[in-house]
Amino acid sequence: MEKVTLRVFRGDKTGGEMVTYEVPKVPGMVVLDAIHQIQKEQDTTLACRWNCKAAKCGSCSAEIDGKPRLMCKTAVDEFNGQPITVGPMRAFPLLRDLVTDVSWNFKMAAKIPPLQVVPEMAGKPFVLQQVDVDRVQEYRKCIECFLCQDVCHVIREHNRKDAFFGPRQMVRIAGLEMHPADGINRREQLKTEAGVGMCNITKCCTEVCPEHIRITDNAIIPLKERVADDYYDPVAGLLRSIGILPRDKKAPFSSVPNDKTKIAEQGTGKKQG
Repeated sequence: MEKVTLRVFRGDKTGGEMVTYEVPKVPGMVVLDAIHQIQKEQDTTLACRWNCKAAKCGSCSAEIDGKPRLMCKTAVDEFNGQPITVGPMRAFPLLRDLVTDVSWNFKMAAKIPPLQVVPEMAGKPFVLQQVDVDRVQEYRKCIECFLCQDVCHVIREHNRKDAFFGPRQMVRIAGLEMHPADGINRREQLKTEAGVGMCNITKCCTEVCPEHIRITDNAIIPLKERVADDYYDPVAGLLRSIGILPRDKKAPFSSVPNDKTKIAEQGTGKKQG
């Protein structure tokens, strides 16, 4: 029977090494199948995170031959019989083997207030243009696999988690900022603690997204443009000051009650397997 060779990282934050395993190849096999085969028949101590095996839970993120991918969506046939290297996401603290601590992502998400419906639409069915529905629906496809966070050089190479929320949270903010019913000026947060200006548009996050969300083109760039219009366009600023351009009618970000974001101090976890 044909075999699949995997080189899997084994270790924790104190150190580790790549260990080679061979498993029988079966039709339609994906990398997650091979990992499960190792757990079942060769080493039950191998740790990995997974849940649905249908590319919808976002749990089984790893780096396969150096590229952030979902293990359940990566067919072993892609590698043409060559050894497959499987390691943890390198942008986050390692817990054990293929499992990393991604709780920082949830802490940043908790700093983003939920939809604050404008008074004139409160308590009523939303009546939206189809173009607005389509735009927001793209952002809601995110499965929070955090592959985009892992590949982002601001987080991965420079560890600037203190200055940038990352691509996933830009998608989250975009889905709120561009919602016609949202009444909060989120550009204040984008310019400051969310750090949209840290992104330099390499589009690597878009390349690894398993849901094919155009993160850079449809979320980050439009957010950058909105921040630039508000804070860095001298002509627009002048026209607003003399009343030719209307001022933003949205409530300032500072008006959001503290209880909307206090969970950020508590931290959170993610499903494990």
